[in-house]
Amino acid sequence: MTGSPLVSCIVPVFNGERFVAESIDSALEQTYDPIEIVVVNDGSTDGTKALLGGYGERIKVIDQANAGANAARIRGVEASSGSILAFLDADDLWLPEKTEIQIERLAARPGAGICTCMTENFWEKELANEAERLRGTKHDGPREASIQSMIFGREIFDRIGGLSTDISHYAEIDILLRARANDVVIEHVDRVLVRRRIHENNISRDRGEQGRADLLFLAEKAIARRRAAKSKE
Repeated sequence: MTGSPLVSCIVPVFNGERFVAESIDSALEQTYDPIEIVVVNDGSTDGTKALLGGYGERIKVIDQANAGANAARIRGVEASSGSILAFLDADDLWLPEKTEIQIERLAARPGAGICTCMTENFWEKELANEAERLRGTKHDGPREASIQSMIFGREIFDRIGGLSTDISHYAEIDILLRARANDVVIEHVDRVLVRRRIHENNISRDRGEQGRADLLFLAEKAIARRRAAKSKE
């Protein structure tokens, strides 16, 4: 696509040697061009670093001490060059046409700053029993609002404050709440363009007390923003 904006795909990875190659390959195989892939190795102790080295100049690799997924994403954004930002977890997959479709949707709506799409879960073989148990439930069908499903104009991303290291989970909810509070135009593609892998080591499988604390934190922040906005009326 001549004259198309550069898209920076940020991939945080911690001990992801089992799946990260598939994730990176799904970004490399996008029908859209130009795209750069920035992988942040977040203190991995397995074979991740050696695996990433095999990609040579096709990807940009940054090593850092373990600091968590959001901190790794932030580091990746800082090291990236694109005017469009996107995120891909190291165990998930983009469908080949994801970037192209979302860029076209943004271009068709002047002023739009974010584009989302649908995400669908798939289970690894070791969780076949879980997959069968959840068949036909909300977990088995397409869903909205995952960090992997979004692309952002960098200018908009910076204006709403980027990613927060105050939370460990629900980055997508945090971003959408702040975007809406700042009247950002959000486009949505009602189509599955991301496949989210469910396996034994998913961090999001059991968010526990931290997940509940993060949701409470986000709710309190949203209430504070609404109060601040009303006080200015």
